[in-house]
Amino acid sequence: MHTIIIEPTANPNVIKFVADYTLIPGSLELDRTSDISEIPLAQELFNYPFVSKVFISANFVAVAKEDHVEWEHIAESLKNVIEDELLANPRIYRQKPQQRYEIFAEMTPNPSVMKFGGNRLLLDGFVEVKSREEADEVPLAKVLYDEFKFVKEVFVSENFVAVTKDDSVQWHEVMTVVRNVIAEFLQNGHKITNKEPQKHESPVEKIINREYTDVEQKISDILTEYVSPAVENDGGKISLLEYDAENKTAKMLLQGACSGCPSSTATLKGGIEQVLKNFLPDLVEKVEAVNG
Repeated sequence: MHTIIIEPTANPNVIKFVADYTLIPGSLELDRTSDISEIPLAQELFNYPFVSKVFISANFVAVAKEDHVEWEHIAESLKNVIEDELLANPRIYRQKPQQRYEIFAEMTPNPSVMKFGGNRLLLDGFVEVKSREEADEVPLAKVLYDEFKFVKEVFVSENFVAVTKDDSVQWHEVMTVVRNVIAEFLQNGHKITNKEPQKHESPVEKIINREYTDVEQKISDILTEYVSPAVENDGGKISLLEYDAENKTAKMLLQGACSGCPSSTATLKGGIEQVLKNFLPDLVEKVEAVNG
């Protein structure tokens, strides 16, 4: 709690309550006709019928009283009120409630990757950092690399952060502290990335700088509707990288939790390959993975 000192003034009906820090830039002069809806301190002081005016400037609050009361009977009570109100609203005006980031940890099919999901949108698109050297343009990733030696990769998409660790630790040993670092970074309003996030739609354009062919677009549409929601829920991303018409093979780019996941091959063969065969039996016979 900040220290408040009571000081008399030349006017016997006015007393100053001096704080140990600057309360506001400029000054406020308030009476009972003033709009004090955003100034809780003034609201509390004017609850006392003998308070006629409140003047706030620099590091003090000056209170003017009516003639029928003496300072010796009320000064300490007003001091307590001011101390309590400054504790709640140090800069005089009502503090706006800060929207908190609720971050929860969730395992993914890849035992090396933990997904840290939130209740707010982080990025419109995604960024992937594969090494410490790439982290300079992504402040969130840099914080994680600097804080934890075991971090191998960071993938940020929509409302989650997927972190890939090495084998030096187990997630149950570090999960909580990683979550806390991510939550604190976001809560403090730091910028997540300084480079433009890649868009989820047609990501092949950014990877190989070309548009999908008609067949590739059909495959991509099926992935988007039937596959991507489940994959992204596990902290990963899967995109069509290339279609080999001669061998009827769809090559997939795996990112986030999908990249290097032991179960990704089974997922491709048992799930995605079968989905594409069902919808495009004349075009797709097999699926191959390329880790991002």
